[in-house]
Amino acid sequence: QLVESGGGSVQAGGSLRLSCAFSGYTYSGHCMGWFRQAPGKGLERVSMISNDGGRTNYVDSVKGRFTISRDNRKDMVYLQMDSLEAEDTAVYYCVRAWYSDYAPLYWGHGTQVTVS
Repeated sequence: QLVESGGGSVQAGGSLRLSCAFSGYTYSGHCMGWFRQAPGKGLERVSMISNDGGRTNYVDSVKGRFTISRDNRKDMVYLQMDSLEAEDTAVYYCVRAWYSDYAPLYWGHGTQVTVS
């Protein structure tokens, strides 16, 4: 189960922090991350993080602005979003995925981020 929180409305240039509480067995071949879907557009992989937190990746459009992290003691994944732009407006989904190809296995319900 994946449960997101932390979305909301913010002005351009502002910051938000998304949180995802995850549960269930974590297989070594899995990873965690965030996808998003902007209005009228398809799903986009935003950022992924390995199980030990040592490896991360980001879509080019958020590099230098977003930071993914996790706390395995608390079973939490975070997405710190700074210098937000209107183009970041989307529903953000927490996912558990295969580390080999980032194919999502499980999805959260999503949280809305609106940047104006």
